[in-house]
Amino acid sequence: MARPQHLVLWSRLGPFDTAELDRLLWEERKLVEWNAFVWPIETLPLLQARMRRFRRANTTAREKWRREFLRENAGFRRYILRQLEERGPLLSRELEDRASSDRGRHRWFGGRWVGRMLELLVIRGEIAIVGRRGGQRLWDLAARWYPETETVPIRDAERQLAEQRFRSLGVRLEKGDWRAHPEALDGEVPDRVTLLSPFDRLVHDRDRAESLFGFRYRLEMYVPAAEREYGYYVLPLLAGDRIVGRAEPRLDKTTNTLEVLGAWGDTSRLDEALDGLAAFLGASRA
Repeated sequence: MARPQHLVLWSRLGPFDTAELDRLLWEERKLVEWNAFVWPIETLPLLQARMRRFRRANTTAREKWRREFLRENAGFRRYILRQLEERGPLLSRELEDRASSDRGRHRWFGGRWVGRMLELLVIRGEIAIVGRRGGQRLWDLAARWYPETETVPIRDAERQLAEQRFRSLGVRLEKGDWRAHPEALDGEVPDRVTLLSPFDRLVHDRDRAESLFGFRYRLEMYVPAAEREYGYYVLPLLAGDRIVGRAEPRLDKTTNTLEVLGAWGDTSRLDEALDGLAAFLGASRA
C-alpha cells in the first residue's frame, strides 16, 4: 500500500509524482514534517510555540510520563544529541539503545526505545526529521535544520492554528451547530470516487466525521483480529460529497497486485477508486 502521506495526497489530487513531495520537503524545505503531519514552512513559528509548550508541560498523565522518562534517561538523551551533532543525519538503527531501564514492549516501538526517545526529542523541538533513506526517517539537530523564525506566544499560535484548521476543513461545530468558514466555496462537488487515508483530515477526527457524515469509522489495526468489526486497514470510500462505504485493499508485493480483502456499504463505484489506486501504485488489479 502507498505510504500514508502519499495516500492522503492521491485521495485529494489523483495521480502525482511522489518525488515532488520529497523535493518540497528535503530540498527546497517548503514543507516540514513534525508530529506525524506535514506542514507548510510558514507554520513553523506556530509549531515551535507548541514545541516550547511540550518542553514545559507536566499536567496530563502522558506529559508526566514523558518528563519522567527523560529524567530517568538524561544520559541517553545526551548521547543521542551528541551523536547527531558529531555524525548526523542518522537513522534510528545507527544509534545505540541506551534506555536506563527495561520498560517492556511498546505497541509501536517494540522493545527498542531509541525510536521513542527520538519522537520525544522531535516534539520538543530538539531534533528534526530531515529526510528519508530507504523509506526510514533521518534525524538531525533541529538547530541545523529549522530556519530562524519569530517567537510566537502559545495562545496566539493556537488561535492561528485553529483558524487555519477551520479554513482548511470548511466547517466546524460551535455550540452544537455547524458553522461554515466565510471563505468556504459554495459550488458543485466533483463527481469523483476515491478511497481516503485513515489520516486524511476529513476523517481524522472520528467523532467529527460521524457527526458530519453519519459515518462511524475506527482504525482497527490494534484491535485483536477476533474483535474487529471490519478489518486491519480499512479505508473510507468517498463519492462526491458523501462517504458511502469502506474497503480493505492490500498490495501483494510478490505479484504487484492490488486485491480487496473486504468491502462494506455502497460499493457500486468501488472499482473506479481501486483502478485509480492501482494505477498510482503501478500495480495490477486482482
